[in-house]
Amino acid sequence: MEKKRMILATVIICAVALAACSFIYDFWNRTPHNTSLKVGFVYSEDESTPYTYNFVQGQYALTEKYGDKVEIIARSNVPVREAESPLRDLARSGCKIIFINEDTQAAADIAPEYPDVQFCQISMPTISMEGRSKNYHTFNGEIYQARYVSGVAAGMKLKSMADNGVILPEDAKVGYVAANNSAEVISGYTAFILGVRSVMPEAVLRVRYTGTWSNYTLEKKCANELINEGCVLIAQHTNTMAPAIACEEAYQAGRKVFYVGYHQSMVDVAPATTLVSIRTNWVPYILGATEAVLRNQVIEETVPGHVHGNDISAGFDQDWVELLELNKHAAVEGTEERINQLIEAFRKEKIEVFKGNYTGVNPDDPSDTIDLNLGYKETRDSSSPSFRYILQECVIEESENN
Repeated sequence: MEKKRMILATVIICAVALAACSFIYDFWNRTPHNTSLKVGFVYSEDESTPYTYNFVQGQYALTEKYGDKVEIIARSNVPVREAESPLRDLARSGCKIIFINEDTQAAADIAPEYPDVQFCQISMPTISMEGRSKNYHTFNGEIYQARYVSGVAAGMKLKSMADNGVILPEDAKVGYVAANNSAEVISGYTAFILGVRSVMPEAVLRVRYTGTWSNYTLEKKCANELINEGCVLIAQHTNTMAPAIACEEAYQAGRKVFYVGYHQSMVDVAPATTLVSIRTNWVPYILGATEAVLRNQVIEETVPGHVHGNDISAGFDQDWVELLELNKHAAVEGTEERINQLIEAFRKEKIEVFKGNYTGVNPDDPSDTIDLNLGYKETRDSSSPSFRYILQECVIEESENN
C-alpha cells in the first residue's frame, strides 16, 4: 500500500512539474524579450552640416517607427580614411545592418568578412559593384529630378527679373558652388541649368569647384566671388549652408541675388533670398532595408525602386527626392503650381531631362562628346549618377584656384 502511495505521489509530482514547464515555456514564448535589432550608422560629419543632418532624419524615422525593436549605434565625424575601424566595431558589436553616408572603400572591402551583416552605403562613382559580396548594398536618390524642377523655379525667377527690368536677359548668370567635377556633381548641375533654360534660355551657369565637400569658409568665398562676377542666382552641391548665408548677406547689402538650397530648407537661414531647397529623402530606403533584415528578407526584393543587382535608386516616384519649403515671398507667383505639375510628370515618367540642342564634352577626354539631341537616360544602370559631360553652350567651369 505504501508503495502505491509513493508511486501515486511521484506521478502527481511529475504531472505538476510538466504543467509548470509547459506554463513557463508558454509564458516565455508569449513574453517580449530583449532581442532588438542593432542598427549601425557611420556618418562623415555630424548634424551641424546640412548633408548629415538630412541623412540623420532616416535614423530618427527608424527609432520613431520601431521603438525598442531597434537599437541604434551611430558614429559621427568619421574621416574616409579611418572608416574601417568603426565599421568593424559596429559589426563586432552585433549590428545586423549598417548604413554609411560617405565615400569610403572600407565597407565594400570588409563586407565578405561579416556575411551576417548587411552593409548599405550611398552609391559613389568611385566604388564599383562588380564582384561584391551579397551583403554589400548601395542606394541613392535620383536627385537630378529635383535639381531640374528647382531649376525651373529658378528660371521663373530670372525671367521675372528680366521682364521687370531688374536684369537684362543676357545678364541671367547663375552661379554654382560645387565640390568637384565628378559625374555626381556634373549630372546635378546639368539637370539644374537645363531646368533653368527651359524657362530662361539665355541663362548661363558658372561653376566654381571648391575641391572639397565640406568647407564653410571656402564655400562662402566661392559664392561671394560668383556674386561679384555678376551671378544673380546661386545654387550648390556642397555640404554646408555657407552659400545661403553669402546670398543673404549680399542681398542685405543691396545686391539682387537669390538662392536654391540643398539638403535642408534654408528659408530660416536665408529668408530674403531662398526660393526653394531640394533634398534626397533617405527615409524610405533606411526603413525598407531595416524591415527586410527584421523579416530575414532580401533588401532588393523588399524596397521599392529601380533595382540594379544589389543597388537601388528611385526619384519622385517613391518619394526618394523632394522639394522643400517654397519661399513664397521670394518665388514667382505660379511657381508652386508649376513644381507640382513637374513632380507629377516625373512620377509618370513623362520628362526626359538630359535632352536638347546641346553638345557635351567629357572634361577628362575632349574627344569624348555627346549630342543631347539623342537624349541620355540617367541612372539607367546604377543608382550612382553617370552623366559626365560639360554642356559647351551654357556651362563655364572653374576651380577655386583660378
